[in-house]
Amino acid sequence: MTTMCVMQVPEAGADWELTSREIPEPGRGEVRVRIEACGVCHSDFFAKEGGFPGMTWPLIPGHEIAGVVDALGDDVRPWRVGQRVGVGWFGGNCGWCDPCRLGDLMGCENTAVPGIWRDGGYAEYIVVPQSALAAIPDALSAEEAAPLLCAGLTTFNALRHSNARPGDRVAILGIGGTWAPRSTVRGEDGLRDCRHRSRDRKG
Repeated sequence: MTTMCVMQVPEAGADWELTSREIPEPGRGEVRVRIEACGVCHSDFFAKEGGFPGMTWPLIPGHEIAGVVDALGDDVRPWRVGQRVGVGWFGGNCGWCDPCRLGDLMGCENTAVPGIWRDGGYAEYIVVPQSALAAIPDALSAEEAAPLLCAGLTTFNALRHSNARPGDRVAILGIGGTWAPRSTVRGEDGLRDCRHRSRDRKG
């Protein structure tokens, strides 16, 4: 049996546990990714504490994943072994539920967020549906790409749905995870940013 190292939570609210698991095999329509980097999101804390309905244990958290396609299940296309890919909060979609048929892939009734409803990226390998994958360009390292799969998308979608244009000044509130990848997102759009940070006040 070939094994991998994982950081898992054995039950809701338990301490982290470094252990070994068998390397998973991809099924039909699935892809195995060799993980090179996984970001840490505040949602991982809620996953560790069992803060989402329908969770099962033990669980490997992590949904900001960057890596390389390691193996393909049957009927997978156009992905190829060796291709750089990322996996984020979007755990893929079924394609046949009502939201999917209406084009609302993020609203898929059968999706499984990595690190919450299926094992995530605090491991050496992960198996996900092929629809969960996003290609990673060579210009980004795995460490740079991983947080873009969650916090980066939060920033990007806000800008995409705004009226901001190249050269406009934008403010990103919260600083946290959304601040780290802001220069990657903002730089591609030619936008200028400014910070706003709230401070603790007493009395």
